[in-house]
Amino acid sequence: MDQATKTAIVEEHRRHETDKGSVEVQVAILTARVTELTEHLRQHKHDHAARRGLLKLVGQRRRLLGYLNATDVGRYRAIIEQLGLRR
Repeated sequence: MDQATKTAIVEEHRRHETDKGSVEVQVAILTARVTELTEHLRQHKHDHAARRGLLKLVGQRRRLLGYLNATDVGRYRAIIEQLGLRR
């Protein structure tokens, strides 16, 4: 992921003007990385190092979403809806 893409994701999902690390921003960045790695693995089926990295990212995103669900259900539902997760 290049810096311009990451900046665009932060701009879209931030909660206030100086926000760069809220749970919503972190989940959105992880979702973009998961999408990129998924596409990579469709072409390179035997890249097990990338597969391990993908599983680590998915686990990290899952933990962040669990934290958000436990602390603020409204924000959790909003980010799930916004990113199109949990179909």
